[in-house]
Amino acid sequence: AAYQGMAALAAKRGDAAKAAHWSAMAEKIRSAVEARFWMPDRNFYALAIDGEGRQCAVRASNAGHLLYVGLPSAERAKSIAEQLLSGHLHSGWGVRTLADDEIPFNPMSYHNGSIWPHDTAICAAGLARYQERSSVVKLMSSMFEAAVRLNMRLPELFCGFTRAIGDAPIAYPVACLPQAWSAGSAFMMLQACLGIRIDGWKREINVERPRLPIGIDNIVIRHLTVGEAKVDLNFQRVGDRVVCYLGERHEGLVPLVVRS
Repeated sequence: AAYQGMAALAAKRGDAAKAAHWSAMAEKIRSAVEARFWMPDRNFYALAIDGEGRQCAVRASNAGHLLYVGLPSAERAKSIAEQLLSGHLHSGWGVRTLADDEIPFNPMSYHNGSIWPHDTAICAAGLARYQERSSVVKLMSSMFEAAVRLNMRLPELFCGFTRAIGDAPIAYPVACLPQAWSAGSAFMMLQACLGIRIDGWKREINVERPRLPIGIDNIVIRHLTVGEAKVDLNFQRVGDRVVCYLGERHEGLVPLVVRS
């Protein structure tokens, strides 16, 4: 993602040679990850390569971060998406750091099976990048329901026990609370759900295939700033669709591009 970002900046400056260089570097990393980390027998990416060059063949939420930067092919991304939402990785409250059928799994561990809200948010943003919007809605609803049972304050992490009817998430005793990236995860997941992207170069708002969280029929984002302009952005459920439009109150004009 860093190399791709450098390539885009170089292209904006008209430096074609630098843009090609950074793009080639991004492709080199992408190809290496695909070749060395993909596990064809499990249709997933290995967590690491050990000191002897062998794959650490466990399924972890880290694969969702690859979706976030757009690394996997569409076919492999589909397999990752299905497994992230499966009962092995998705507890019903969020995405576990490690699948529950892996040998090191422990729902009360710091990294081997617990749930980190910011980690789930990154996975959701990755799913949105591959147009898995229904999966994003599911993750956001799960995390919101977890927040409701945690006094509307998401902790650094909580335990990865499977959700059962009537239960609440099991707190991790020494989790930081509050924590900034857990608080920010709600906004990242909402952006992924609504499909909002700001194009700073064109100074326009792009909305692609917006979805609303379960049980919510209207959301208004107020004072969204794009350059010198400030606008209100409205999302409204109409039948089985979600429409998006600019509010009447605004300071300056901002193009709104909506793709359903």
